[in-house]
Amino acid sequence: MKNISSWEKALLLTRAALEKKACDLVVLDVNEHTSIADYFIVCSGRSDRQVQSIAQGLEDDAAEEGIKPFAIEGAQRGHWVLMDFSDVIVHIFYQPLRQFYDLDGLWGHAPRAKLPDTYVKLIEQFQIADESATS
Repeated sequence: MKNISSWEKALLLTRAALEKKACDLVVLDVNEHTSIADYFIVCSGRSDRQVQSIAQGLEDDAAEEGIKPFAIEGAQRGHWVLMDFSDVIVHIFYQPLRQFYDLDGLWGHAPRAKLPDTYVKLIEQFQIADESATS
């Protein structure tokens, strides 16, 4: 396994998710709040197939860098995929389930990591959370 910092790994996985048009992506800095990881990446897909595609994209891009997840759960159904990269844990939700489980609220006390501007611009393009509030 390649030796990169947890922040570099979080950026790599964030970029891979955004390349698959992951929606409502946030990176939470949970280092001060839990011992299980330094960062949580939480994002959504508009369908179970998109959720599966995002997960596959993350796995493929990480493998190109010599990084393998310790575990992947939920990839078959595509409703909530959890990918454990040790110091970075990725949660990919089908949007309605993200609202139901509300990890954003559960971990609301954890600060959002400051991402590079290029990432922020992509995240802004792929927002769906506010669409339901305006309908």
